Amino acid sequence: METSINIHIEKLPEGVYLATSPSLQGLIAQGRTITETLEIARDVARKIIESKISKEEKLKELKPVSDSFDYSLIVNY
Repeated sequence: METSINIHIEKLPEGVYLATSPSLQGLIAQGRTITETLEIARDVARKIIESKISKEEKLKELKPVSDSFDYSLIVNY
């Protein structure tokens, strides 16, 4: 199953990026680039979801991906 999770990314004074999620409590990821941060966040989200499933906790805050949604595409130039 796929789900869409809102991620907030901010650049820290140290030059690294920090990702948190209001959609999935406990999701925190840090990387040197936005791409790396998103990859780590995806892995952390997967592990949190798998843990909740194994504990038979409800995932009420997560909804399946719809057929249409907006996505911010970041492009290096």
